[in-house]
Amino acid sequence: MTAEARPASPPLTERQEARRRRILRATAELAGRGGFEAVQMREVAEAAEVALGTLYRYFPSKIHLLVATLRDRLQHLRTALREHPPAGDDAASRVAETLMRAFRAMRREPQLADAMVRALTFADRSASSEVDAVSRLTTAIILDAMGTGHPTPGQLSAVRVIEYTWHSALITWLAGRASIAQVRTDIETVCRLVGPAAP
Repeated sequence: MTAEARPASPPLTERQEARRRRILRATAELAGRGGFEAVQMREVAEAAEVALGTLYRYFPSKIHLLVATLRDRLQHLRTALREHPPAGDDAASRVAETLMRAFRAMRREPQLADAMVRALTFADRSASSEVDAVSRLTTAIILDAMGTGHPTPGQLSAVRVIEYTWHSALITWLAGRASIAQVRTDIETVCRLVGPAAP
């Protein structure tokens, strides 16, 4: 079945959405305290006060859980950025500032950041819909900063390269192989690919 033919999932009820938010909050708290290894399905279920079987219906594995947590954090970031847009006279500087805001948020909770990035890196085809959602949201955040609602194929290609660089910079920083200054330099360098702001 193609993506176009696949029926859309019904929207969550208010009660289901509240349960989902409890699960993601519990996941973030466990990862924030103990990193990737601390996120165990039974512990998440207990912390979120849901049955283990219920948790598995929402999220089949810890990889799904952590990628969904990353998506949730990015959604909050996008909302915050829309309320307080990045400053800058051109698209490159606004995109760089946007990604540095995201990076600073990761720095505040390094164990959670490591867990989410590891999950994104380890994700296989079973988590492709969650990974694709993270990618679409990251692209949307970058396009918001660029100020273009109708990007050209060349701009979308540049955005993909920016995303790859940002992900790589997070991995190398989390591994202790890159300083914050190096991360900023790399991000500022790659963001020049987007060129000037759209008229």
